[in-house]
Amino acid sequence: MTADTLHALLTKGAEDAPALGAPDRAALTFGGLRALAERSVAALNAAGIGRGDRVAIVLPNGPEMAASFVALGCGATTAPLNPGYKLDEFDFYLSDLNARALVIQAGMDSPARQAAAARRIPLIELVPGEGGAGDFSLHPAEPKGGTPGHGGMAGPADLALVLHTSGTTSRPKIVPLTQANVTASAANIAASLALGEADCCLNIMPLFHIHGLIAATLSSLSVGASVWCTPGFNAFKFFSWLEQARPSWYTAVPTMHQALLPLAARNASTIKGSRLRFIRSSSASLPAQVMLALEEAFGVPVIEAYGMTEASHQMTANPLPPRARFAGSVGIAAGPEVATMDSEGRIQAPGELGEVVIRGANVTHGYENNPKANADGFVNGWFRTGDQGVIDGDGYLRLTGRLKELISRGGEKFSPLEVDAVLMDHPAVAQCLTFAIPHDKLGEEVGAAIVLREGGQATEHELRDFAAVRLAQFKVPRKVVFLEEIPKGATGKLQRIGLAQKLGLG
Repeated sequence: MTADTLHALLTKGAEDAPALGAPDRAALTFGGLRALAERSVAALNAAGIGRGDRVAIVLPNGPEMAASFVALGCGATTAPLNPGYKLDEFDFYLSDLNARALVIQAGMDSPARQAAAARRIPLIELVPGEGGAGDFSLHPAEPKGGTPGHGGMAGPADLALVLHTSGTTSRPKIVPLTQANVTASAANIAASLALGEADCCLNIMPLFHIHGLIAATLSSLSVGASVWCTPGFNAFKFFSWLEQARPSWYTAVPTMHQALLPLAARNASTIKGSRLRFIRSSSASLPAQVMLALEEAFGVPVIEAYGMTEASHQMTANPLPPRARFAGSVGIAAGPEVATMDSEGRIQAPGELGEVVIRGANVTHGYENNPKANADGFVNGWFRTGDQGVIDGDGYLRLTGRLKELISRGGEKFSPLEVDAVLMDHPAVAQCLTFAIPHDKLGEEVGAAIVLREGGQATEHELRDFAAVRLAQFKVPRKVVFLEEIPKGATGKLQRIGLAQKLGLG
């Protein structure tokens, strides 16, 4: 039977089996993690915080962040925030979430403290403990007496996690996820990857993001497997972590995989001695060229998945061997029902291009305090993802782009992914991001941001000629910008929207 609360999910691991690991730290066992959850919920209840109360968490990436999400989430609603936010960002998120408390690492200098103080939000200091990686104790700055009327462990319908959407084009929306949502997603991911007790995930994703929280952490714990928590992504430390942690898999966004590729050859012996059985990629489209290069470099299958916050992360995934996986496809339904819908709200037949829609136990019931977004986002019981794609006769989904990222040039609409795929075939190109540039007559013009391979050479003229042979004329970039690094968001995703303005082209 699938666990439907975080507390139930933690029962899967053997008492002395490792649950959380970290560089140069002893592991925290499942027995230790279960005891930590009991203590943490009791400490929150003693501070007057119980089920449904929002607890913002600001911690560095690492095992305490993973442990606090799981342990606090057993009896309250967690709201992990990016520790890199500025004062005005913390002020917005703490206010928008209606946070009842802020959990912050003791001694951590952060503007979150100032933002919480200004809004009279109580501070709870988290002090790392000696019980293994992720162990901690909670110390309210101003202890309060009494217990809430809604204390104890959360039920399936209680909220486990609230996150904001990225808000690249509008005010960020609050996505509430229930205990049943997040545990269903964890079970879906574990099933699609055939995870078992012997598995260990090397987590290099930030733990304020749905990918790291659910795909790496919760899916592992849901089957009694372990997750090894790094301080954050570092391409130069990755291979030493690979030796120390002995993981069976890791999960990352495409930009992270691409940063590892140039270093793989000089770490070939480490890769050969590893026990990796697959690599997972999600949260953005993985260029086919990168997937093939990763498989060649690491000698294991690369499993591309498709996820988003509103689905508690995973929606589709390519299957493990011996079933087929395809570069350029995000695989088959891996948990929720997945379909495409036309502009009139009708579900389409296989092979027809439309908006990807989903429904299932892992999908949010709706945005918080946002009737318009809910009216736009939910149609006939289906959630509209905002992505365009095609599902073939075998159930494999191929995404053709975000609807809001489609480039409209002189009345012709097309996906920037088409241009990316062509330019990535050029031998000198390591990374490419095609984007729209505002144009007074055509509406939008095509731009491409390029990072060249080490030692690679190409001119704007060469790349435009290269694209012109393979693309219709209206899709050929009119502007090619060479960069040392393409701007990324906090979770490592490349951001097309607003890139023209960032580069001074809009």
